[in-house]
Amino acid sequence: MDMTSLLLLVFAALGIISSNTPVTVAMVFLLLLRVLNLNQAFPWLEKYGLTIGIIILTIGVMAPLASGKISLQTIGESFLHWKSLLAIGVGLLVAHLGGRGATLMSTQPTVVAGLLIGTVLGVALFKGVPVGPLIAAGILSLLLGKS
Repeated sequence: MDMTSLLLLVFAALGIISSNTPVTVAMVFLLLLRVLNLNQAFPWLEKYGLTIGIIILTIGVMAPLASGKISLQTIGESFLHWKSLLAIGVGLLVAHLGGRGATLMSTQPTVVAGLLIGTVLGVALFKGVPVGPLIAAGILSLLLGKS
């Protein structure tokens, strides 16, 4: 077994140990691609995977608006409450930082390995979720003193 496959297995095991299904599924999926010799999928995933993930995440985040659970009136009222204004500000900050992060990753690929390892370990060991809007909500909860 090669070291890359072994590393994927270790991350999958971390996902299982921490009961983090997304990490486990992702690592097993990538391992299956390697075992089935579907290496031609990796460049496509590297190029489009993040975009597809962001699209799916955005659909999930916007679903309450589309389903009517969040009304236009509620959105309008969010500009009248300090916590909602703070949430908007944190969302703007995280979007800005995400843009800077994407630029950094493309201009300094040497940091990508560390980012990948840190993200997977954070997700697996601390029950984190590697997504921007949820991170924004986490930062907001820190600012508001909520857990």
